[in-house]
Amino acid sequence: MTTKQNKTENRLLKVLTGSNAAISAAIVILGFLAATMILLLIGRNPAGFYQAILQVVSGFDSRRGVWNARYVGEWLVVSMPLILCGLSMGFAARSGLFNIGAEGQYMAGLTAAQIIAQSGFAFSGIPFFHPALAVSGAMAAGAVWGGVSGFFKARYRVSEVVSTIMMNYIALFLHRLITLRIPGSNTFRTPDFSAAASLSNSFLQFITNNSRLNNGLWLTIAVILFYSLIMEKSTLGYSLRAAGFSRDAAVYAGIRVKTNITISMTISGMFAGLAGAVVALGVFSYGRILTAFENYGFDGIAVALAGNCTAAGIAVMGLLFGMLKSAQPLMQSRQIPREIVNIIMGLVVVFISLRPGILKYIEKLRNQPEIEKEKTPFLMRLKKSGRQAG
Repeated sequence: MTTKQNKTENRLLKVLTGSNAAISAAIVILGFLAATMILLLIGRNPAGFYQAILQVVSGFDSRRGVWNARYVGEWLVVSMPLILCGLSMGFAARSGLFNIGAEGQYMAGLTAAQIIAQSGFAFSGIPFFHPALAVSGAMAAGAVWGGVSGFFKARYRVSEVVSTIMMNYIALFLHRLITLRIPGSNTFRTPDFSAAASLSNSFLQFITNNSRLNNGLWLTIAVILFYSLIMEKSTLGYSLRAAGFSRDAAVYAGIRVKTNITISMTISGMFAGLAGAVVALGVFSYGRILTAFENYGFDGIAVALAGNCTAAGIAVMGLLFGMLKSAQPLMQSRQIPREIVNIIMGLVVVFISLRPGILKYIEKLRNQPEIEKEKTPFLMRLKKSGRQAG
């Protein structure tokens, strides 16, 4: 192999390994390629898979030749809670914590939002104040749910992984216990909310042909900006990231690590609680009584990991996973199994977990020519000494 070829390969490897965005893009492409191969193996036409995705993103139905913006609106509706729960996981991860409790924090926020939004509640009928109160209550509930795990981690060194998993189930059963006691509720729903408590937006519905797109869109954008500002531009974000890189070094530098742990989990829970409010008040006109997890929090883990726990990365991956989930009914209409979406999401997580090992292997390949250069003079001296001895 020529020196020029070596330089070209090294430059390409440097681009792939030096950019987290490039790595994430490569992982997603591998996931789609694997899904394509699976569809071919089971005798399905992958074209239907990609047509469904194109229809969700653009609104264009290639089979009928018509355009409907409703598909785009529904795509954003599904993506919003994924992004918010991804931000919940990402904020904790940047602080050196692993928040598996976004599902429970989401559930706590959803429950609080539904209770406050019920018709007949105080402040019912005030258009701006009522939804603002419901959203604030949901964020507070999620913050408390996350803060409890953060407090136990900081004060008693209880693993946040264990505590957040347990808090998920506590949130689910408390949700049922509390919501079933709302007057007029049955086993699966509550009475309708007050119309003033809804997050619906007539303009967004109009431009997306009566989709369920709502004011949660603006809240999600605001939280993305807030996440980026806090984590990248503030003193608090610097101290959280420092603790995430090295807790011992942060303590030596005078950073209050224990306080930061509680703060980080509290803010993480606030994001997931907001996701619960966006779903409860933006998508439905009544409260739901859930019997199982909705998996927004668990899917948010994959969103955060694939997005490298950055605001922009999580937003992009949330849109990507939301696109796949929105396309599932369209895939079924094209004889494509909807489980292929879960396979892609699972493969993305698997590839992410393999990333450190792959990077080490690529780094080894990249440094191979330099190692060979170092060996060459030694081999030449060895051969020379052998000739002289002969």
